[in-house]
Amino acid sequence: MPFDFLRRGKSQRDAKPADAARGRGRSYAARGVAFDGLTEEWRLTGLMQIEGRLSDALNKRQSVPIADVRWAPIDGSSPLTEAPGLKSMDPYDLIIVLAGEDSQPPLTEEERQAHKIHKIAYDVALEVPPFRIIGTVYLHPGSEPERLLDRATEMFLPVTDAVALLGERSVGNPEVDTVLVNRFYLRGVTQVDKRTREPAPKLPGQPLGGISWQDRSR
Repeated sequence: MPFDFLRRGKSQRDAKPADAARGRGRSYAARGVAFDGLTEEWRLTGLMQIEGRLSDALNKRQSVPIADVRWAPIDGSSPLTEAPGLKSMDPYDLIIVLAGEDSQPPLTEEERQAHKIHKIAYDVALEVPPFRIIGTVYLHPGSEPERLLDRATEMFLPVTDAVALLGERSVGNPEVDTVLVNRFYLRGVTQVDKRTREPAPKLPGQPLGGISWQDRSR
């Protein structure tokens, strides 16, 4: 197995660490968290040795120790097989990560609500070639979904009640409905009706005024 077969060139990376992901929240002991990650060509499953939330660990933009790794081509042409030579994972190489309930420490009901308080739910389709993610994102008031294409401190964006598609085929574990999307790969954002997976119809009326981020970019 070649070394660094997943690693991308430094020119494609943001060298600055995600300061917001450091030292945030409660302190937890390191534990093995199951992950299901997709690159441009491979699906990898196994355990990440991390502390706290999976998303926080990935957003540190540092190599993560992994164990019990299995891999397979994303096109489904071969089954998952053992990959004992893989001992660490660079978050930059992951386009999306499917995150189950065990990917974060147990939260109280108050803590769960705090993650969504004062946020607005948007049903979106995210283009992260070669994948398309359809699900729900929670944004602060005044933040339109298209702003997800802007440069951001956090590298991975959580999408809930989500499905990851490769063409017309869903990929990953169908029982996992939260997807962490690497924003470095994000190429398009569209508001959709999740029932039809088609673009949502525009509401009648005119904008309330003001200068949008699209206006500033012209």
